[in-house]
Amino acid sequence: MDHPLPWAGPSVNGPPLLPSGVGGDPELFGALDLGTNNCRLMIAAQTAGGFRVVDSFTRTVRLGEGLHHTGRLSDVAMNRTVEALQICAERLARRQVGMFQAVATEACRRAINGRAFIERAQAATGFEIHIISGREEASLAVESCANLIHNNRFGLPRARALLFDIGGGSTEIAWIRTEAAQQTESLIGYLSLPVGVITLSEQFGPMETMTPARYRAMVEHTRAYLHEFESVHRIRSEIRRNQVRLIGTSGTVTTLASLILNLPRYARAAVDGSLLPAGSARLAMRKLQDMGLSNIEAHPCIGPERAPFVLPGCAIFEAIHDIWPMQDIIVADRGLRDGMILRMLRKTSPMFRRTARAPHARHVLSTSSLMQASGL
Repeated sequence: MDHPLPWAGPSVNGPPLLPSGVGGDPELFGALDLGTNNCRLMIAAQTAGGFRVVDSFTRTVRLGEGLHHTGRLSDVAMNRTVEALQICAERLARRQVGMFQAVATEACRRAINGRAFIERAQAATGFEIHIISGREEASLAVESCANLIHNNRFGLPRARALLFDIGGGSTEIAWIRTEAAQQTESLIGYLSLPVGVITLSEQFGPMETMTPARYRAMVEHTRAYLHEFESVHRIRSEIRRNQVRLIGTSGTVTTLASLILNLPRYARAAVDGSLLPAGSARLAMRKLQDMGLSNIEAHPCIGPERAPFVLPGCAIFEAIHDIWPMQDIIVADRGLRDGMILRMLRKTSPMFRRTARAPHARHVLSTSSLMQASGL
């Protein structure tokens, strides 16, 4: 019997509309995440208790560029994004994906012309794109990280988990109740901050002229959104009782982990499921502030496309950790696409439903051994 998570919304569970020409191989699942900064596609095949990625595509489209100032998606950004979505449609058709879901997030939620753009994108690609709420975005992130929440590699089970996902246009916070014996999790509360790496960079000016004062202003601006959530849920008291796991899933957190691990180039297998000590993360953030934009662009784990958004992401991360200080952060290189595919597997495969709640069975891409990040 299928047991979908209680907060699963209809916009990510309805029957998919496949691109024209897709044959519908029932063994292949596709998921597309259209964010404020990136367009991401994943095509996966089911394995025993999880899935294997057979194709993926990511392009920086900057759909939300200028949105903070105008309230609208620009023609240039929409054109870039439609081109990327058409590439995704071609890949889906070539792979003959059997089940597919596509979601759009904060840029399309916020823009005056967001729904009109989605209609244009659907006409250009032949598949439906659902604009999801911040709550659904948070719940999909929880779904993707469930095996990290329950993984005993991180010590004794905890009664709570706090997950954050720093995006281009928003940051999602999920406060989670966990049941170790049943390997289940439920959402206690969520917060969708109208603060992301693009919106913050546009609001506080170009990164080329970043000063310590402007960086602190970004941190304080983000912290202001967190106090009420803390006052409602009293998360700090649970942290003091050692009952919380903190999980970060975003480019910011994975970038910090790659710097601390001193990787010659970014390697997902080394980063996903690693443990990021808070002290080392703080040192890495200070180092990035001292590097300057040109040196950040030249770093092999970052590159010029992501460089302008690294410090805004660090400011959001620092604000979260200021409010909820934890000794270690579990790093997750996964997101909405992973969550969507896991949900599709649970809905369609009796075998997967039987094994999905078994320890370490939810995602075959998790690292085989804990890689402890231990300084710069």
